[in-house]
Amino acid sequence: MDKTERLFAVMDALRRHRRPVTAASLAEEQGVSVRTLYRDVQTLIGLGAPIDGEAGVGYMLKPGFFLPPLMFTPEELEALVLGARWVGAQPDDGLGAAAQNALAKIATASPEDLRDRINDTGLWPVAVWSANSRRPMPILGQVRQAMRTEKALQISYQDEAGTPSERVIWPVQLAYYEGKQTIAAWCCLRQAFRNFRTDRIVALTVTDARYGKRRAVLEKEWRDSWQHDWPSNGGQGR
Repeated sequence: MDKTERLFAVMDALRRHRRPVTAASLAEEQGVSVRTLYRDVQTLIGLGAPIDGEAGVGYMLKPGFFLPPLMFTPEELEALVLGARWVGAQPDDGLGAAAQNALAKIATASPEDLRDRINDTGLWPVAVWSANSRRPMPILGQVRQAMRTEKALQISYQDEAGTPSERVIWPVQLAYYEGKQTIAAWCCLRQAFRNFRTDRIVALTVTDARYGKRRAVLEKEWRDSWQHDWPSNGGQGR
């Protein structure tokens, strides 16, 4: 790896870390010495990269910094294309359109026009439904909106036996499986975390009521609960 590629790799590593990362950790990740890592960071700072650093704490990019990706390895590009195509095969039309728009932005923002490479990766996801049987599910966009804004959802739900119930939930995660989607949420009715299959939701409304806790806090509590129950549920979650 030449120096230019190494500098891009350091920037990519800093983008991935939301908290300060030590020079030793960055050096190990990049496969270089700590001295080389120090020199690379100083070079980037000299070129205008807004990197904050403090002895004993580590380095991080200043909030709000954005640099369009300038180069991709073949594997990185294949991963992006395959991921976008898989998202496009799901019944979430808003997310599928966003994935295609993101690929188009990446292609045109790079010095090398990547459109031909994106169209010819040879990788395609296999969906469990056909183009004729795939039905859009607008509620998926509403669930994503609720998670972004931390607004409670009012849902009419039917369990496996067909028993109806009215619930207020705080969505924490939205899992996309092949052929179905599941919402992991805090259920205000049961006062516990529950999973809700989207195909059993009869009606859904995004309310103006805020979550009782920040979603980041709920997510940690959900993960702790899920890991605690892992041995007893055979890894199937709650």
